[in-house]
Parts: sequence; structure tokens; C-alpha cells
Amino acid sequence: MSDSQKWLILAFVVGVGWLLYRLAPILMPFAVAAILAYLGDPLVDRLELFRYRNFRLNRTLAVVVVFLGIIVIATGVLLFIIPTIEYQISEFIDKLPSYLHWLNKSVIPSLQKYFGKGIRPLKTDQLIVYIRGYWQEGESGTENLLQSVSHSGALIIGWLMNLVLIPVITFYLLRDWDLLMAKIHDLFPRRAATTVGKLAGEADDVLGAFFRGQFYVMLALGVIYSLGLLLIGLDLALLIGMIAGMISFVPYMGVLVGIGLACLAALLQFQDAVHLVSVLIVFGVGHSLESMWLTPWLVGNKIGLHPVAVIFAVLAGGQLFGFLGILLALPVASVIMVLLRHVHGRYTVSGFYSGGSYL
Repeated sequence: MSDSQKWLILAFVVGVGWLLYRLAPILMPFAVAAILAYLGDPLVDRLELFRYRNFRLNRTLAVVVVFLGIIVIATGVLLFIIPTIEYQISEFIDKLPSYLHWLNKSVIPSLQKYFGKGIRPLKTDQLIVYIRGYWQEGESGTENLLQSVSHSGALIIGWLMNLVLIPVITFYLLRDWDLLMAKIHDLFPRRAATTVGKLAGEADDVLGAFFRGQFYVMLALGVIYSLGLLLIGLDLALLIGMIAGMISFVPYMGVLVGIGLACLAALLQFQDAVHLVSVLIVFGVGHSLESMWLTPWLVGNKIGLHPVAVIFAVLAGGQLFGFLGILLALPVASVIMVLLRHVHGRYTVSGFYSGGSYL
């Protein structure tokens, strides 16, 4: 490869990066649709192979079946989870006055004894009024949202476009996924087709392990944590369990946040230290299942990202591209790891590495 070609490739990469940075606000529906299409493509491929006598599903009908299945499952889950979480939060707020009274009478005096008078009792009346007012506003969030966006036609149009575009783009990407992949493969120079195919296969394994495997791990952990906290009688079991499960894609973040929230909720609700041990047992069991069974089975060791690299990728993606960057940080980092492994392999067999002639 000549120097001019290298500079051309570098300029192309920089230009694409700048373009993505500028277009980040409008790329969200396309990114979400691409992820959904990638997740759904293997299932659509399997449905295409299904035959009953002389009947078989074509690609379009297979996509329709997958779409309907996703809508039914998502609707059923939301109809169960959202009312349950709302009920648990309402129960917690109703009991909040007694929790705060216990803090002022039992916990605050002990803290003052050891840390001095700088720790003051909580102003319970003001705090309860604020929390209840905030929760009532949250309960009418849909109405407030509609009222706020009614003053901005551009915001309404953008919101509706995202709502409509995601399923539409996902449908077309799913229907034409195999054709798109074949056309992209045909764009690469023939002399590099073998290497590109190999790297694409490795990247597909990594992305599949991340998207599908990590999603199943997050869902499983959310269920495990929620059921465990429910067994010990915690009022906010489903909310805390699902939060811990959904952020578990960042190493140790889910279990640490879950323990912190659950210990605080258990301390307020049960007002003793015994249930804190139960909380630690729940998260200890969940974390052990994740490390010894769930992650090896559902994800494996294909991603190969160090926990520090995962945290950096998420923070860097959020800083550069906002929520879109957070959404794509780990998939992009995983693909970069595949490319770096390839570069490392080429480097270790090069003359530069071995000390031979490389000029």
C-alpha cells in the first residue's frame, strides 16, 4: 500500500468520525434499528428454514412473525413490570414518614455521638412533601410531557419520527440484512476478501456474544436479584433488582449499585442489620451465578475486554456522542479488539518485531 493510499484511508476514517459526531443527534433511531435487526436476524433466518409440507415462510413473512412476537412479549412484560414498580414505589412513599422518624430517633443520635453535632436531624416534613410532590408529578409524567412538547412543534415532530422510524427501519434492515451484508462484502478488494471475511466472522462472534449474550445475562440477573429481594420481603424488590440487572453490562457496577440501594432500602424498611446480611447473600449468590455460569454459558470469553477498558469505553462514548455513544461504546470497542488482535498477530510475525530486516 502506497503512502498516498494510507493517507487517503486515514482521511476517510477521520471524515467518517467527524460526520458521525455532527449527525449523532439524528442517528439514534438508525442505531437502535440496526441493533434490533442484528439481534433478530438469526431468528428470521431460522424461520425461513421452517417448512410444513409445501408451506414455508419467505423473508418478509418471517420478519412479520418476529415483529409480532417481539410486540406481544414486550407489551406483556411492560404491563406487568410498570404497574408493579409503581405500586412498590407508592408503598415505600406511604411508609416514608415512619422510616424518617426512625432515622431521626435512632440513627442520627448515634452518628452525632461519633461524628459530632455537624450531623443534624432530617427535616422530615419538608422532605416528605418534596418527595410526594415529585412522585405525583412523575405519575402524571405523560400529561406533563404532552403539555411541554405541545409548545414545540419541532420537538413533537422529532419524537414522532423516532417513534415511527425505529420499527420501520428495523423492518427493512431485517428483510434485507443478508443482501446488505453480501453487498458490503463485495465492496472490499478481492485480494483482501479472505482476511476481511475472517475478521468479519470474528467480529460477528464478538458482537453476537455481546448483544445477545449480555442481554440475556442482564435479564437473568434482573430476575434473580428481584426474586431474591422479594423473598426477603423488600418493598422495592423489583425496582432495585431490575436496575442492578440492567446496568450489569459494566463490570461490578450492577452488583455495587444494587447492594447500595438494597441495603439502604432494607435499613429503612426493617430497621435492623440482620436483613443487610440477607441482601448481601442475595447479591452474592447472583454475582456468583453470573461469573460461574451465566457469563461463561451465554457470553463466553469472546469479547475479551478488561473491566477498566469497558468503563473507559462507556464513559468515552457518552462524552463524545451522548446516549448514542453509550449505546454503541461496547460494540465498537469489541470490534476494535478484534482488529487489534489481528494487528498484534501480524506484528508478532513481522521483521520489525523479530529483529530481522523490515525496511
